[in-house]
Amino acid sequence: MPEGDAVYRTAKRLRQALDGRRLTRSDFRVPRYATADLRGRTVLTTVSRGKHLLTRVEGGLTVHTHLRMEGSWRVGPAGRPAPRGDVVRLILANIQWQAVGTRLGMVDLVPTDREERVVGHLGPDLLGPDWDAALAVRNLLRAPERTIGEALLDQRDLAGIGTIWRAETLYAARMSPWRPVGSIPQDELEALVTVAHRLMDASKDAPLPVTTGDPRPGRSLLVYGRARRPCRRCGAPVSGGEMGPQPAERLIYWCPACQRD
Repeated sequence: MPEGDAVYRTAKRLRQALDGRRLTRSDFRVPRYATADLRGRTVLTTVSRGKHLLTRVEGGLTVHTHLRMEGSWRVGPAGRPAPRGDVVRLILANIQWQAVGTRLGMVDLVPTDREERVVGHLGPDLLGPDWDAALAVRNLLRAPERTIGEALLDQRDLAGIGTIWRAETLYAARMSPWRPVGSIPQDELEALVTVAHRLMDASKDAPLPVTTGDPRPGRSLLVYGRARRPCRRCGAPVSGGEMGPQPAERLIYWCPACQRD
């Protein structure tokens, strides 16, 4: 699933193509909005909120989308046919550019002043103007029996982290993903969410996540995807597995030698 930094970059691409331009095409291919028509309206902006996208148009309407596991927004010249086999859910276009949303996990059309209906449940956004480390820590502590690895993926606590940023953040902080939240001192939790913010913010404008300073394939990440390979810090084998209740378990990578409980 695309994580907060990838969604941030998607919002940037949509702004570059759509902001300030009048829509000449509006094609909702979801039953609920089959008759919705935004043609003639000017796109005001697109912002990311965690893993969600909000495209605001004049007249007080917002198009809310979520990529889920397989979704994407493809931006290109207006009129370009979508690749065969793509499941197109939404097209927004002006005379110059088009944005084609394929396999989108969520598509909603809501009043702009009621965006909280679709994103109000989210915690502070790691890449947003509302980022609040203290609030993120308070949210994490609401369920102290959870492991920190599970808690970091709860978008109600803080928004934007997925499996990559979970692994990279915990590794950088030398913290085991299996440690119960309630056993972690508050100052360590504050340091942890600060690390998450710093890592994601530093990578938000890169084509792909980078935590090592080396963007080359296979060298860009500290621990994610490195099961059975030597830890970059201590040389011990990296562990990999699944974490969380079935059927919602997610991949996790960590170094048992230097990420202690």
